[in-house]
Amino acid sequence: MSISKNRRPGVRRPRRHRWELRVYVANRAERSLLTVTNLQRLCEQCIPGQYQIEIIDLLKSPERCRDDQIVAVPTVVRHLPLPQRRVIGTLADAVRAAEGLEFPAVN
Repeated sequence: MSISKNRRPGVRRPRRHRWELRVYVANRAERSLLTVTNLQRLCEQCIPGQYQIEIIDLLKSPERCRDDQIVAVPTVVRHLPLPQRRVIGTLADAVRAAEGLEFPAVN
């Protein structure tokens, strides 16, 4: 019989995401949707299960543009881990996008 320390049966710890990303988009424009799709694909390749993506529509929340210093859309901001990193565009070039966001290399 095996007993694990500090664990209660049936109790799961909440999963903490190591990578927190925000995508700033303009409504459901084609470039915005493409950026979100490319970011999700890139995250699954480089940091599977370790990320959280927040999508911010600047047409619905224009104040975020000023508050978060966004100058172009679509823009992806890596908030965690620090320091912040920004990539502007659709992330069509996955290698450059991964380098810009400083994702670990895919094995």
